[in-house]
Amino acid sequence: MGKMKVMEISQGIAESIKACKPKVISAYPITPQTHIVEHLARMVSDGELDAVYIWADSEFAAASIVCGASAAGVRTYTASASQGILLMTEVLWNIAGLRLPVVLTCTNRVVSAPVSIEVDHQDSLSLRDSGIIQLYVEEAQEAYDAHIMAYKLAEDPEVLLPVMVCVDGWVLTHAYEPIELLDQDVVDSFLPPYKPIQYLTPEDPLTFGNWGDDTVLMETKYMMHLAMERAKMKFEEISKEFAKLTGHNYGGVIEEYNIEDAEICLIAMGSVCGVIKDTVDELREEGVKVGLIKIRLFRPFPYEEVAKAVKNAKCVVTLDRAISLGSQGILALDVKGCLYDFEEKPLVLSCIAGLGGKEITKDIVRGIVFKARNLVERGGVKEKIEWVGLSYG
Repeated sequence: MGKMKVMEISQGIAESIKACKPKVISAYPITPQTHIVEHLARMVSDGELDAVYIWADSEFAAASIVCGASAAGVRTYTASASQGILLMTEVLWNIAGLRLPVVLTCTNRVVSAPVSIEVDHQDSLSLRDSGIIQLYVEEAQEAYDAHIMAYKLAEDPEVLLPVMVCVDGWVLTHAYEPIELLDQDVVDSFLPPYKPIQYLTPEDPLTFGNWGDDTVLMETKYMMHLAMERAKMKFEEISKEFAKLTGHNYGGVIEEYNIEDAEICLIAMGSVCGVIKDTVDELREEGVKVGLIKIRLFRPFPYEEVAKAVKNAKCVVTLDRAISLGSQGILALDVKGCLYDFEEKPLVLSCIAGLGGKEITKDIVRGIVFKARNLVERGGVKEKIEWVGLSYG
């Protein structure tokens, strides 16, 4: 099926992209994304990957290059982080609106100011309303596999939307772990060559990105929304197909961990899920009924799947590595939307944790669980949000 190698996860992501055979890669280096695109540049230079690699003069330019290349009908790739993602934002919205199946990696990092290069999710979540599908990964093998699945999802004729694979900076990108690199024939059997439905060519001239007045604008957004909704079903199918082919099973749009009888349900995404799983195992041995829902597909949000998973919980705790300032945790807002139809709603505690790379330890997770138990016993949530691990304030 494949060869197991210990490597930096950034290199593993580059190996995954190579196996997907994009024809145009464009990027501008930014920490902690740099190693991914360095490896890809070397692969192209050494003749391992038959692609055009364009080192752009900014992230805006890199996004523009893959936008044009995708419109011309080829498979493309880019990557960025933090301020680079924000600099790409104008073009990324355009890519989504043009229904171009670009795949990109966001190596999650703090958005300035203050200046920091540590991990949180504020950069990717700032694009949650753009029409870009967002996948979040927990560990090395999932990071490798998710990019292959991302192309399959993006290029599905019933979807045709860009997919962003969100990988925690440093915690994942610069860690060394074993990764099974799938044989090329396995990847080829799962991901066939890209065959665009429409693309720019002199033989059949088309207009992309033309003027949209009030007779088509709302309708266009509606069609994008329907494509997003279809993407949930498609991703479930793709995940099952990938698991059957490779044995790598991550669940579907969510992963449920010890959730069946859980009275306290933790909901999170990204690398912190590994720490939470270890803590859940320990607490289970102590008789605490706690479980985890890992959000794999954040956009489109899996409302029905989350609602079904938490229906028996007494308290739902969201761990957000980002915040909508002046409101709550971004994940918490979506989770609360899942509970709208519940006659007896579980308590919801919105925890802001891990901003700016602040470590989320097992002791911190334990403290959150025990706070949730106390809230259940008291019968209410006093605080709208809980800031976890503040040094002062």
